[in-house]
Amino acid sequence: MTKTAIVTGASSGIGKAIAMKLAEENINVVLVARSEDKLTTLAKEINNKEGANALAIPTDVSKREEVEKMVKEAKKQFGSIDVYINNAGLMLSAAVTDGQINDWEQMIDVNMKGVLYGIHAVVPEMKERKTGHLINIASVSGIEVTKKSTVYSATKFAVRAISMGLEKELAHTGVRVTNISPGMVDTNLTRRHTIQRKPLAPEDLANAVFYALTQPTYVNVNEITVRPV
Repeated sequence: MTKTAIVTGASSGIGKAIAMKLAEENINVVLVARSEDKLTTLAKEINNKEGANALAIPTDVSKREEVEKMVKEAKKQFGSIDVYINNAGLMLSAAVTDGQINDWEQMIDVNMKGVLYGIHAVVPEMKERKTGHLINIASVSGIEVTKKSTVYSATKFAVRAISMGLEKELAHTGVRVTNISPGMVDTNLTRRHTIQRKPLAPEDLANAVFYALTQPTYVNVNEITVRPV
């Protein structure tokens, strides 16, 4: 039976690479982001490939009602949801002393609340079916903090904390939880920052996701950190 995965932040970068990788492995992909044009283009690209099936659902993950509506649409199209990948994220002005409160609120809404809304929308059915996989894309900024990353790091620390607690909450239910913390990745999100070494490619993170997904059902890969050499 073909599995179905929801990928948030799928319009570009890591999310797009994850969606492409899963589609190549004949997994149905639900493409979620705010940019309808980019999602539609990606869905067409995927659907033109043999054995691939994609559905684009423009969604603002910071809005609970939109996330819940998106999950309902995905279920209507594909049936049950087997994998939910919380990838959508914002990296804005994050130093506390800068006082960019609007940026802080946007990061909290997307990076933290968006993750929780997605989990809330799919976990009950996964628990009922005794199977499913939640993958949260955090960051090495959730492990280490720089003077310019304080608030962003706080949101990614939160993602790791949610992943760690959720794994314990879902122990023995059949639902697996994986937290992936990438280092610097070559995406639009990071290109405005100074890079001192070759960054990761989005495909490197897609491979990490696929590794976690393809372990035996009794294996729960809880934490993966991927850094440039």
